[in-house]
Amino acid sequence: MKNNLKLVVMENCWDFGKKVDVHLQKTYQESTIIPISNNRFSNGEGKIKIEESIRDQDLYILSDVGNYDTSYSMHGREHFLSPDEHFQDIKRVISAASGYASKITVVMPLLYQSRQHKRKCRESLDCAIALQELERLGVDHIVTFDCHDPNVSNAVPLLPFESFYPTNVILSTLLEKENENLENLFVVSPDFGAMERAKYYAEMLGCNVGAFYKRRDLSRVVNGKNPILEHTYLGESVEGKDVLVVDDMIASGSSMIEVGEELKKRGANNVYFVASFALLTEGITPFVEAYEKGVFDKLYSTNLSYVPESIKKEPWYEDVDCSHQLSTIIETLHEKKPMGTLINGRNEILQKALGGRKS
Repeated sequence: MKNNLKLVVMENCWDFGKKVDVHLQKTYQESTIIPISNNRFSNGEGKIKIEESIRDQDLYILSDVGNYDTSYSMHGREHFLSPDEHFQDIKRVISAASGYASKITVVMPLLYQSRQHKRKCRESLDCAIALQELERLGVDHIVTFDCHDPNVSNAVPLLPFESFYPTNVILSTLLEKENENLENLFVVSPDFGAMERAKYYAEMLGCNVGAFYKRRDLSRVVNGKNPILEHTYLGESVEGKDVLVVDDMIASGSSMIEVGEELKKRGANNVYFVASFALLTEGITPFVEAYEKGVFDKLYSTNLSYVPESIKKEPWYEDVDCSHQLSTIIETLHEKKPMGTLINGRNEILQKALGGRKS
């Protein structure tokens, strides 16, 4: 098969990108990765060069804007890249490819500034502005995963925007590894904002769903958000049930741990945390302590954004590989195949993992 698909893998997701490429090679019989050089001047200014011809090629730019372990030397000191800098590098690749590539698709598994998708009063509207910036630079398609609010795509109504979910991959992994421990399943949303996601998990598993209401102190802002005063549970009894607490991302994790504590107080059996992105911005100590106290049994998250190897080795952490899913998405888009099976998530591997459970 003639291959005009070229994959630019940024340094911030190199290992994951190579896994995606291995899957793509099964279709295209050769590597799809095209080399780039990413250099920095000593004051931190950067430039990117695409090292091979991309004339009339379909270019897919893969970047993990959440990687906090990528660094360079600035003024003689080690400087770690922020999401802002990762996003700037994406724009550098686009500008280097403009006028040459036949199509440019940006793949950001963790959507840049996705939590700042709307504004109140005089707040900045970062995610919408970033999407519009990509559109103005000539991007033809944007692919992301579990977008905090997919409605942000309204900022670019004429630009194809796809937000896929790793639900089927996470569930198949969880059910395979925990099959002997799961009996009476129940899904819980840690807040009302994640309710749609929780309902989707519940529909896939054929079980009921509950939710917590977060009562916040709106008079104070701590670390960019109003602190939580109380978690109020709404739903049927969780006593004796194996509970999945699902959300799009875990930042500090304090809220998720508090939800786990409340579920255990109410007699839940096994408690599993499930998140597409485990940012763990305050370190792992709270999770280590919570695990040792029996607050939760396992945290399932994906490799769609950076997680240190030291965390992946923890007994309470389970890494879910989504490289095959992303390669299938890229191939489907490139070959212009129907996308229905990718969107609804009800694939054969999940049905097999469910072992006959209602779906």
